Amino acid sequence: MRLSCAAMLFKSIAIISERVLAEKITKTSEKMIADCGMRMTDQRLEASVVQLKKTPRFGQRSLIGNLRMVLLISAMAIVTAAFVPFHAYFRWTKHPLRKTIATKWHRLICRLFGFKIEVRGRLADGDDHGVLIVANHVSWTDIMILSSLMPISFVAKDEVKNWPLFGTFARWQESIFVDRNARANTKQQALAISGRLMSGDNIVLFPEGTTSDGNFIYPFKSSLFGALGIGDEILSSPIQPVSIAYVSQHGLPMGRFERPLAAWPGDIQLMPHLTRLLREGHLGVIVSFGDPICIKPSMNRKDISKEAQHSVAQMTSDALRGLLPLPTDAKTH
Repeated sequence: MRLSCAAMLFKSIAIISERVLAEKITKTSEKMIADCGMRMTDQRLEASVVQLKKTPRFGQRSLIGNLRMVLLISAMAIVTAAFVPFHAYFRWTKHPLRKTIATKWHRLICRLFGFKIEVRGRLADGDDHGVLIVANHVSWTDIMILSSLMPISFVAKDEVKNWPLFGTFARWQESIFVDRNARANTKQQALAISGRLMSGDNIVLFPEGTTSDGNFIYPFKSSLFGALGIGDEILSSPIQPVSIAYVSQHGLPMGRFERPLAAWPGDIQLMPHLTRLLREGHLGVIVSFGDPICIKPSMNRKDISKEAQHSVAQMTSDALRGLLPLPTDAKTH
């Protein structure tokens, strides 16, 4: 009798110990998974940067690559020299042709680079108003690609206007410079942007606030939407999600490790990246226009930011994986 009681007691203690140990293991595993998930994005970006630096074939100093770079720089200089006087004159006189000239210039530069741009969907109808385009940001080439499709301006951080060369191009593009840290000027900035949209200008916002490696998108920052007055009933123009996906090089599909070659992420310097593009070029890009966001009275800037991010992420994923066939209204540039 004593032996059976002792056996039952020992069995009960063993079961309880097993359950306690299982709970501890479960909690520890959940914590490890959560920590791993938080570090996943940064690790993927660091891996992409390392891959870009170690890739020997991209931008090799070959004779053909150097010759192509020299010819492209010469051709772009000639095209720019031909367009600048006309653009400067029409910009000085505020003639609408200044926007058409800028679009034509970007289109020619994209062709010289060898970008093959496939467009899915179309720009929303703003009813005489401009459209606020919310897009993911992969590289500085995004600006050229989007500008080659239609007359647009960009929302840029205030310090960009002082950057060499890029600041000049940003001013020529009639970009809107926003001081993200000056909360006291938020309403004035929002009213200025709303005025541009009301006058018919299409404005592009990159709500990630930085560039990715092309394989994923960063979370959209709702604070950037707040700086435009989105969610505060100041903005009345349509908000349209747009995806930019780099899918091929020299006509061959790009995988996860090749795709960062087209991107400008992390600590990659501009001039080496520009040099590699000039030598290699021939990138295939898919630009997808999503359905405009249906803004409800109950939605705030965070809700709008989440919905825009979901739409852009879905279109980007579909384009990268080749899930969607060419729509009937698709165009190739």
